[in-house]
Amino acid sequence: MRCLDPSPLPSLLSDPLPATSPDPASIEAARWAALARRDARADGSFVYSVRTTGVYCRPSCPARAANPENVAFHPTCADAEAAGFRPCRRCRPNEPGLAARQAEAVARACRLIEAAETPPALAALARAAGMSPYHFHRVFRRITGVTPRAYAGARRAARLAAGLQEAETVTDAIFEAGFNASSRFYASATARLGMTPTAYRRGGAGTRIRFALGQCSLGAILVAATEAGVCAILLGDDPEALLRDLQDRFPRAELSGGEPDFEATVARVVGLVETPLQARFDLPLDINGTAFQQRVWQALRAIPPGRTATYTEIARAIGEPKAVRAVAQACGANPLAVAIPCHRVVRHDGALSGYRWGVARKRALLAREGARAEPERLPLEEPR
Repeated sequence: MRCLDPSPLPSLLSDPLPATSPDPASIEAARWAALARRDARADGSFVYSVRTTGVYCRPSCPARAANPENVAFHPTCADAEAAGFRPCRRCRPNEPGLAARQAEAVARACRLIEAAETPPALAALARAAGMSPYHFHRVFRRITGVTPRAYAGARRAARLAAGLQEAETVTDAIFEAGFNASSRFYASATARLGMTPTAYRRGGAGTRIRFALGQCSLGAILVAATEAGVCAILLGDDPEALLRDLQDRFPRAELSGGEPDFEATVARVVGLVETPLQARFDLPLDINGTAFQQRVWQALRAIPPGRTATYTEIARAIGEPKAVRAVAQACGANPLAVAIPCHRVVRHDGALSGYRWGVARKRALLAREGARAEPERLPLEEPR
């Protein structure tokens, strides 16, 4: 049997022990306190045995509390087994902890999804993980930030994007990516790729993108749109740099500038910059991102002008309270300034953190909105 390596008890328990040479009584008291709390942070630092059952457990074991006079502590699993005790079948102290086992199960499920020609059914993935479908779905989403279905869809889209550059035909790429019917793919192709698959295959060739460069009170601004909707709103100091950014995104698309009928769209975007409390922006957006990024961007659009949210609040709003860093990265990847208001996200202490288009612009936008940080009353809900 494999036993976990013990780690120093003071580093795991919330009750501090003396910094140097803790006395046995202090260690004993900390262990009892951890056992009373079923403190998972103490797992791996010691195990305890119960004389009347003949088993030993990890501190977080959910089993009914034993009579203290029947309990003994052991530094390692090996020590408990040498004393004649066997591992508990419920908490399995001689195996990795629950969090590690769940992470490994999800990693195996991800590998199954990636290797399968078509997305495996939820029941099959759950069975392979040794969980019920409902429990597996919750665990998978908690660890990865997306559902198994969304993960499979993202992997298929990634395979398709790579395959479109190599396959002889679009149809070949669709089937090789794992879509069992081309009609099912084409129904959502534009949303997945930001353009038709044929256009994507050609680096945007055949896709017409109208754009306009101008000046606003925050400097240079570029607004671009496909037939599906606005695909870029960029801010900066150098108009040519903004245009190069757009060209890098769509290297072979047909870029069309200076069209008179596009001015109304640009005016509505500039209105969001100059008078955010009065401007109304309900134009369709054409934005491509991962499933997680889409959820973050949707939550950002729920923050009204004049309010701010922290990265932690956004993570909670999408049901992923531990994904604070990933939320920050999704904000940084947002290509639609002001329309998707990532400038309304601040640090937990209210300070302005990095902003893709400069902290000075973020400060100016918030000042125009009269923003105040009241995250406890933000109308954020997890996107359905």
